[in-house]
Parts: sequence; structure tokens; C-alpha cells
Amino acid sequence: QVQLVESGGGSVQAGGSLRLSCAASGYSFSSRCMGWSRQASGKEREGVASINGGSGVRYADSVKGRFTISKDNAKNTLDLQMNSLKPEDTAIYYCAVDLRSWDCSGAYSFSNWGQGTQVTVSS
Repeated sequence: QVQLVESGGGSVQAGGSLRLSCAASGYSFSSRCMGWSRQASGKEREGVASINGGSGVRYADSVKGRFTISKDNAKNTLDLQMNSLKPEDTAIYYCAVDLRSWDCSGAYSFSNWGQGTQVTVSS
């Protein structure tokens, strides 16, 4: 049974930083495409960052240079370091995995998501 459990959300002022973590279980962690998506109130869910089985990374243009995705294959954890946060980053952030893919070729097309964690950035 696939489980993805996020932690680390919260409230911060613009310009601040937060680090999200995701504890994963129930599948072969190191060999699957993983990532983070977010959904702001009234908007569709969008991909933020992904990391493939070879640790190749991809970022949405809106977060490039500010967010860093990383994973620890020994601990089965996925992190998202978010710096220089802006009010428009306010959203529920979801840890995600694509059980069908190693290389993230689907461009933020994930098969499973965690329950989400709220990030609120005030101006």
C-alpha cells in the first residue's frame, strides 16, 4: 500500500523559507519518479518540481531558482526547500509519485498523492 505523508507546512512572511518533507512507503522508492504539486484556492493543481530515479530534477518556471527538490533513498524521504517565498506560493502542497515512470517523462503526471500540507505566505 502506497503511503505518502507530508510535513513541514506553515505560515511565513514573504521572503521567508520553509522546508517540506515527505515520508514514503509501499513501493520501490529509489526507482520511481517523484515530485511536488500544489493547489491554490480556486485553481487547478499544478506541478512544482520533480526528481527521477537518477536524481535528475525539473522545476516549474514560477519556482525555478527559489525551490530545491531532493530525496534520500536510504530514508525514503523527499524534501522541498522553498526560499524567497512569495504570496502567490500560498497553496496546499502535495507529495506525489508516478508508479508508472522512472524518468518523469510525463511532466508532473503522477499516479499517487499524499494528503497535502498547507503553505501560507503573507505579504
